[in-house]
This record gives sequence, C-alpha cells and structure tokens, in this order.
Amino acid sequence: MKRWSVMAKTFARLNKDLIFAIKEGGGITDPDLNSRLRAVIQNCRAANMPKDNIERAIKKANDKDAADLKVVTFEGYAPHGVAVFVETATDNNNRTVANVRSHFSKCGGNMGNSGSVEFLFTHMCWFKISAEGHDVEELEFELIDFGVEDVGQDGDSIMMYGPFEAYGNIQSKLEGDGIEIIVRNRFYY
Repeated sequence: MKRWSVMAKTFARLNKDLIFAIKEGGGITDPDLNSRLRAVIQNCRAANMPKDNIERAIKKANDKDAADLKVVTFEGYAPHGVAVFVETATDNNNRTVANVRSHFSKCGGNMGNSGSVEFLFTHMCWFKISAEGHDVEELEFELIDFGVEDVGQDGDSIMMYGPFEAYGNIQSKLEGDGIEIIVRNRFYY
C-alpha cells in the first residue's frame, strides 16, 4: 500500500514538472527542441511512469482550461538566522503566501522581503555520469566551453556542476557524445 502512495506522489510531481517544462519552453512539446522537457521525460522514464501518463500531461499543458501554474520564490530566515530560499509552484499566490508564512512562524523563523536572502544563493545545475571509459581532466576540458565550472570524480561516477543557464548546453553535449546521464538536477546553494 505504501508503494502505491509513493508512486502517486512521484507521478503527481512529475506531471507538474512536465507542465512547467512546456510552459517555460514557450509551449514547445517537442523534446528535441525543449531541453527541459527532454530532461523531465527522462526523469519520468526513470520513475517508471507510464507513457500514457506522460502524453496526457503534455496534452494538459497545452489545454486552455489548465490551471495557470507559476513558479514563485519566497525568502526568509529560519531559527538562528539561517537563510532560507523557497521555490514553489502555485495557481493561487495568496494561499501559497499564507501557507509558507505559517510554516516559517510555526518553526520559529520569519519570512523576509523579496531580495532579502536571494543574493546569498546561486542557481546551479548538476550532472552525474559513469566514470567508466572517461578521463576526468579530458572531459573537463571538453565541457568547459559548454558551461561546466567544476568536474570531480567520486568512486565510479563523475559529477559536473555549472550555472543553471548552461543546463541545456551541457545536457545536449553529453547526449550528443553518447554519454548516459545517470542523474541530473538543479539546485540553489
């Protein structure tokens, strides 16, 4: 029973990711032209999401009756002055502001104004590939032109970091070279 609830939550999150990828890509539903959509579809396949669900979510994104979801960010401070940057998706900004503010209050923090902690964070992307058959230094020299800032080896895998703006370029280069991407992600630090 627990497995099904976890799968339902995962599929719901991936549905929203598909919708955002299409909306942020200007309504482009072709994965070859929309790198973020391509990445989300690969994440869906990794989570064993059925193809019908993926196609339904893509259709829903272009539907006029679909909720107008927006990505909104909130900033504040947790207890002991720890800076917190929250990125969320919503169709009702007022409700989301109230929910985020209540969570800050319950935990002893306070919500700040826009721009109060954003300067402390950098939006980055991260890729993990298998180290088998790859020289780390050679790979780094090859990918620097595509926006990779740091490459490191951790056991049998290679991790690459770069600014989020280079996400599509890095992903296209890795896929063009036939390198299988094990994990890809974006984050703030």
